[in-house]
Amino acid sequence: MKMKKEQLVIKKEDFDILTTYIRNGGHRQSIDRSRVTELETELKKAKLVPRENFPDTVVGLNSTAVVKDMETQRILAVTIVTPDKADISQNKISVLAPIGTALLGFQKGKQISWQVPAGEKKLLILDVF
Repeated sequence: MKMKKEQLVIKKEDFDILTTYIRNGGHRQSIDRSRVTELETELKKAKLVPRENFPDTVVGLNSTAVVKDMETQRILAVTIVTPDKADISQNKISVLAPIGTALLGFQKGKQISWQVPAGEKKLLILDVF
């Protein structure tokens, strides 16, 4: 059974950046089409919020999320970026990577889950900055 995902809250400018990026094909060299389709689906359902009203506890583009893996209890900090700025050595994760898409638009204190090749992963968002 698939859980119903809460509505994504996203900054209007992040929405514009991501939809332009997708429309212009900036993703083609780095990620498969299903990842782009998943992000597009989430963006279509998103509640758009102007920057001045956007809660600083919600994960957006260029936000750093401190998350706890609920299975391993490991804590890590990742920054969500456009694919061209992704750099795993600096913990900069593409918004088109499974964890990037999963975190985008969710708030501090929320637990999220997403599918990875090994099964379902559950993360708790401990902080956003």
